[in-house]
Amino acid sequence: MLKKFVLLVIVLCAIAAGGFVYVKNSVETFITQPLNIEQPELVTVQRGNSLNTIIGKFVTNQWIKPTDFEPLIRRFHPELTKIKVGTFELRPGMSFEQAISEIIHGQEYQLAITFIEGSTFKEWRQQFTTAEHLKHATEEMTEAEIAKALGIEHEKLEGLFLAETYHYSVGDSDLDILKRANSKLEKILNASWEQKQEKLPLNNQYEALILASIIEKETSVPSERERVASVFVNRLNKGMRLQTDPTVIYGMGDRYDGNIRKKDLRERTPYNTYVINGLPPTPIAMPGKASIMAAVNPEDSNYLYFVASGTGGHVFSKNLRDHNRAVQQYLKQLRSRK
Repeated sequence: MLKKFVLLVIVLCAIAAGGFVYVKNSVETFITQPLNIEQPELVTVQRGNSLNTIIGKFVTNQWIKPTDFEPLIRRFHPELTKIKVGTFELRPGMSFEQAISEIIHGQEYQLAITFIEGSTFKEWRQQFTTAEHLKHATEEMTEAEIAKALGIEHEKLEGLFLAETYHYSVGDSDLDILKRANSKLEKILNASWEQKQEKLPLNNQYEALILASIIEKETSVPSERERVASVFVNRLNKGMRLQTDPTVIYGMGDRYDGNIRKKDLRERTPYNTYVINGLPPTPIAMPGKASIMAAVNPEDSNYLYFVASGTGGHVFSKNLRDHNRAVQQYLKQLRSRK
């Protein structure tokens, strides 16, 4: 009788051991299965999501095959339950276990949007509409409403954001990026204003920003910025009109077709510096740090004019006679290229 009992116990233990091995192997097969994806995919883990929630997402997206042993995964692999909130990138070739490890230990997926120095707020808004995984919080807002939401005192936002590359996470909004861009611009503007030259014809930081935006649009040659700034500062000091084409173009708005005609130079808009005195009322673009620094620290020069050289830079002149010669030389180069 005792022998039969012992034999029964041995059989039951063998069955139990076999069952345990079967279940464990099934769990291992499940977690080591490769993801059924052919290109990188994003998965977002929200607050309150569990491992079972993530498994459900993967199964729904057909990235993995389901298993009847899902409730036992956390028993065999409790380390896979420590998932964190965020958006993560899954790559082809990953197993389910590697995907969960990425969610636990990996860096949250970052996207990026790049704004070019000299771009306008209108162009920024257009870029926002095509940015991936970005909430368009400002899409239906007016410029004044955006300014209010950001706590900016100026209703026109041109020039008030620093143009550079901004990284963001899935779920961030365009308003979040604008807030960061304005904060960076303010820091640079404040620091530059503290280091400004004395006796500049600029009454405040905003006027420095306006001048910086004109410098940004007038030259892309780094070595010229301070000299271009000196021309405008010299003209302001002498009471001369700035007569800069980028301000005319900005005042024309959508009517600008690539050409400025004589009638455009005579049209009285708030931005036409051929007919108004001093600076235009607002910046005309988003200036970079170098242009802001140039605006408050211009070169010490007697230049009053400049024109394109035809070779990528500009020719600077101290009087109208030399300037007219430089203009004729530029026009001659243009004609020779036709």
